[in-house]
Parts: sequence; structure tokens; C-alpha cells
Amino acid sequence: MEAPGVDSRVPGAAAGAELRWLGGRLLDANVTGGFVGSLSSRKAGEQDYNPVLHRVAPETSPCAETDVDYEGLPQEVATSTHMLAGSVAGIMEHCLMYPIDCVKTRMQSLHPEHGARYRNVMDALRQIVRTEGLWRPIRGVNVLAVGAGPAHALYFASYEKIKFSLSDAIHPGANSHFANGVAGCMATVLHDAVMNPAEVVKQRMQMFNSPYRGVLDCMGSLMRQEGSAAFYRSYTTQLTMNVPFQALHFMTYEYLQELLNPHRQYNPSSHVVSGALAGAVAAAATTPLDVCKTLLNTQEAQAIHVVQAEAASAAGAVGAATASAPGSRHISGLGEAFRTVYRMGGTPAFFKGVQARIIYQMPSTAISWSVYEFFKYIITKRQHERRLRGDRDGDK
Repeated sequence: MEAPGVDSRVPGAAAGAELRWLGGRLLDANVTGGFVGSLSSRKAGEQDYNPVLHRVAPETSPCAETDVDYEGLPQEVATSTHMLAGSVAGIMEHCLMYPIDCVKTRMQSLHPEHGARYRNVMDALRQIVRTEGLWRPIRGVNVLAVGAGPAHALYFASYEKIKFSLSDAIHPGANSHFANGVAGCMATVLHDAVMNPAEVVKQRMQMFNSPYRGVLDCMGSLMRQEGSAAFYRSYTTQLTMNVPFQALHFMTYEYLQELLNPHRQYNPSSHVVSGALAGAVAAAATTPLDVCKTLLNTQEAQAIHVVQAEAASAAGAVGAATASAPGSRHISGLGEAFRTVYRMGGTPAFFKGVQARIIYQMPSTAISWSVYEFFKYIITKRQHERRLRGDRDGDK
């Protein structure tokens, strides 16, 4: 059976294209450059053809299509890939979960006012919307978005770079939990240096009966009354909290990825589940430090009164000069924050808002990881396709 050539650009006769039905099998002898040779009709008694069809192997081209290994590509592509993906992930994570973050801040108050006492997260959201307006739960979200972009860009870019470098040095070709933990800690130091001022302003705006008209008013008031140090008063506490948080977070995420996604393909469901569980574990374990960080950021009036009263009491015993000792106007340092929390509520006070914190962190980290992995996949896939097109143009 003969048929016209399959190449639409060349007439069948000129191409010399043939399809022959041989021994009940269709022989396809198509190779790069057209058909090779010609085949005569089958003669009587001639042995049938083998089911394996032998072809002239085409030359392999460097631009052959391959699957995009987005877990492997980041070592080769520009750091901007991770920075862009991380920035988008961070902004989406914080903005989408901001109302729950507002509730968490209020529920961690050591001595809440009468109008800010809530039974649970949903009760808090209902009360805030009913008494303070629909937009109150997202007040201050703009300053968080501005801080989250660059902070998460540094966060994910440095994490990927350090993780790959340490993994190759410790256990080449395999995942290293130690490398994941160290990379998470180092990335946190850079992230918090950018994010801490935004966190301070955000939490001052979130508090019940916040006196600030807006973000700029809050920043100006902090500079005038407490100085620039106010923006970094909780930095060491934030690091003390976030270093173990991120170490637990990254190690749990990578461990779950090994179980749920061992081939490290782009798998949205595995990224969501791994991110949510990793966030929940890390959030629950570090809640006491988060309560202390909130106290340092908000400088809750009732807590400051307790500190001042104790200072005055001590001054009565040792001398009046102590009453005006530095540090009595503001709560500063992790040690003083721990003591204040314990004096005002005992051990249970360290777990104030733990429910809201877990509810916030689970979807937050799930959003962050799934968006980050998605953008990393899309960006690296496009870079891979551009490289393939460049190789094809070069061959031509």
C-alpha cells in the first residue's frame, strides 16, 4: 500500500514516501530527513518481519524537549526567580489572613478592655465588625503589604540558596534536614530585619481603641514619643521566636514533602497540606514567645502600669531615686516581657490567642508555600521554554 508523502511542504512523489503493509504489520520507517530506502513487495515463502521495527536513529538535538524539573532549575536560574515568587507569596499570605491576625493580636492582650473580650476567633470577628465597622479588621494592612514584599523576597531567595549549598556540602544529591533548618534560621534573620518595623506599626493599629488615624500618623507618633528604637524593640524577641519557628516550619515542610511528594514534582495539594501542617506545629510551639513579642510591640498600658507600680514599690524600699529608673516607662527585652506576662496571668497567659495563632498560621503557610511553588514553577518553566527556543534558533 503506497500513500503520498506525509510532509505537507514536499509533494509525495518527490519525497519518495511509502507505507507498506508487511506481514500484517504497518512498517513506519520515518526518520529525520525522510524515508530511508525502498521496500519491495513480499514474496511467497519470505520470512515475516519481526515486530520490532528498526530505524535509523536520528541525531539528538540539544534542544530536545524535556520535562521541566522546577526543583532542580532554581540552582541555575537567577535569584530574582525566588525573590519574585517569594514576594508575591508573602503579600498574598499576609493580606488574605490579615483579619485573623488582627484577632490574634487582640486575644493576646494581657488585660483587655471590656469591649475587647472575646470567646473565640469567630466571636471576635463578629464583635469587631458589629461595633467598629466592616473595614476595622483590615486596618493597617497596607503597611504590612509594603513590608511583606521585600521581606519575603529575601526570605525565600536566601533560603533556597543556603539550602542547596549546605545540602550539596553535607549530603550531595539528597535532602538534609540540618541544611533545611540552618537555611530557615538564616533566612529569618534577613526577613525580620525588614519586617519588624512593619509588625510594630501593624500591631499598634490593630489594638482596641487604637489612637492613630492611619499608618503615617502611627509612624510619626512612634518617632516623636519613643524614638526610632521603638521599631526594633522586639527584634531580638522576634528572632528568638522566629528562628525556632522557621526551623520547625521548614524541617516539617521538607519532611512532609518527602512523604507526600517524594519525586518533588509540582503538586499543589501536597504543598497546601505540607504547608498547613508545618505552620500549625511551629505556631503552637512558639506561642509563648509570640505573646511576649506582642507585648513589646504594643506596650500595653495596663502592663506598663504593673511594671511602674512594682518599680515604685521597690523604690519605697531602696530609695526614691529608683522610682525614676530607666526602663520603667517602657517594657523592653525578652526577660522583662516574660516576667510581666507571668505576673499578669501566670502560665496560661503565655498561651493567650493560641487558637487564633494556629488558625492564622495554617492557611497562611499553606497559601505562602502553594503560591511560592506555583510561581516558581511558572517562572522556571517559561525560562526553560525561552532557552529551548533560543537553542532552536541557534540550530537554524
